[in-house]
Amino acid sequence: MKKLALSLACSFVFSVTAADHLPPLPDWQGATLSLIKPAQHPWVTPAEVSDLSETPDYETTINYLQRLAASTSLIKLEVIGQSPQGRAIYLVKAGTDPDMIGRDNKPVLLAQAGIHSGEIDGKDAGLMLLRDIAHGDKADLLKDVNLLFIPIFSVDGHERSGKYNRMNQRGPELQGWRATAQNLNLNRDYMKAEAPEMQALLKLLNSYKPDLYLDIHVTDGEDYQYDITYGFNEPFAALSPNAASWLASSFRPEVDQALTAAGHIPGPLVFAHNSADFSKGLAGSTSSPRFSNGYGDLRHIPTVLVENHSLKPYKQRVLGTYVLLEQSLKLLQQQGTVLKLAKKADENARPERQILAWKASETPDYIAFKGVEAVQKKDPITGVTYQTWTGKPLNYEQLPVYWEKEPAAEIDVPKAYWIPPEQQEVIAKLALHGVQFTSLKSPKTIQLQQLTATSHEFANKPFEGRFAVKAEFSRNWQKIRLPAGSIRVSTDQPLGALAVALLEPTAPDSLFSWGYMLGMFERVEYFETYAIVPLIETALKQDKKLKAEFDEALKQDKKLSADPQAKLQWLYQRLPYYDQHYLKYPILIE
Repeated sequence: MKKLALSLACSFVFSVTAADHLPPLPDWQGATLSLIKPAQHPWVTPAEVSDLSETPDYETTINYLQRLAASTSLIKLEVIGQSPQGRAIYLVKAGTDPDMIGRDNKPVLLAQAGIHSGEIDGKDAGLMLLRDIAHGDKADLLKDVNLLFIPIFSVDGHERSGKYNRMNQRGPELQGWRATAQNLNLNRDYMKAEAPEMQALLKLLNSYKPDLYLDIHVTDGEDYQYDITYGFNEPFAALSPNAASWLASSFRPEVDQALTAAGHIPGPLVFAHNSADFSKGLAGSTSSPRFSNGYGDLRHIPTVLVENHSLKPYKQRVLGTYVLLEQSLKLLQQQGTVLKLAKKADENARPERQILAWKASETPDYIAFKGVEAVQKKDPITGVTYQTWTGKPLNYEQLPVYWEKEPAAEIDVPKAYWIPPEQQEVIAKLALHGVQFTSLKSPKTIQLQQLTATSHEFANKPFEGRFAVKAEFSRNWQKIRLPAGSIRVSTDQPLGALAVALLEPTAPDSLFSWGYMLGMFERVEYFETYAIVPLIETALKQDKKLKAEFDEALKQDKKLSADPQAKLQWLYQRLPYYDQHYLKYPILIE
């Protein structure tokens, strides 16, 4: 019966479109409509042919870019990787000398589209801007700045295209899929870097070292007046405070002014504090490094997460993204040197403590917010009560925002981490991220901190292809002999903060937290009762301290005193036969 129901659901012809069920849409007539070229224009982009209601497929997109690159010396294409399904991931390099990007000391803007390929606004905006640079009046944008542009990051997800991929988004007509062919969300993969797409991107970051990174998305959530929203880890909760201050004091006002002048409504990247009642306030996020803007903050690349408003038409969103890209290039021309200095100051900083995670403040800040009137409705079919919007503007003069700006976890930054040579997967991840390390040529004994898990909890279902783990640890200093080939990761390096976030096991996106060292929770040697009993008898006779501790434990723990097997385990753990690596975090701290 269940199989029949599933078959009927899959074969049902669904005729309702997004426009039929989404909240009312206000009319928009922005100045940027003039950017759209007519269908007969020799360099009209594939999306403009449909008046920005459709987006081209992968093949059409790449063919257009290849034709554009062949027509000008300003643009060159580079393949940076292959997707799981074998598609090339293309990088567009645009500059007065594309081959010198990353080596000519000009500021570099990296703009990335389609990390979630249903959210593809950046691709079509980028194609329009590149066309206008090569065959319009925008060539001066590249006079003193270089542009790196990834038109489609999740290429396999882009080709899993359909009408019914994103029910809360207005256009384009066909939309790509959120995850990759391996069902991985690339904007959760920056730290564990399991997807080949992400591995290609990290190599790009290491090679070109961009000065500003734009990751272009489309929102999921509520209705409001803004069409282009964006955010970054704010200065009050940033691990790159100099870059964050530049983003807040220079980037935000300049981009907001340009968007407003072009007829768009820029806004802050915030979410509803209470999804059932928008008037209760907003939640402001400080991203962890699994996300692009959190990762950029950690490795000192000024990174902006752009979230165009899903309820605005595709045309409006694409044109707003064009303005954001153009103004970013202009701003780098004007302030590229200033941003480079801010970036270098963050790279050179060596803070003694590092915050690993943030939590929301109980005391809100207050901002003016351009919202939309909301109403509560009850669905007669399911009985669910939900919030929807009327389309009528509603301006809040003082709306509370609960920012994630209170430290939830922090540590003293260690001098270094030591990784045993058998942890090849961990060492390979560090190399992929560009973290520097040295290798021990011969065995060495050194005083190090050993972490032992005192409690742990495994996730009950997979997340992003892995079973995560959380643990609490005791920490003890002891002399440990390290074998040749052990890796020393100093925190005294530009990516020291990234090394801490990867190797400190209590960090939320550490390799440990993602489940890369689960072997420490397994025991492979046990005891036989006939062998351990005489050993225990001898140990208790010879070791008076052990005998006293055992007697005290029996007094304090009634369950222990009543359970013969528990007594055996308690004593086994104190014998030299017990696995000394069990529950020991394999990475040591200097």
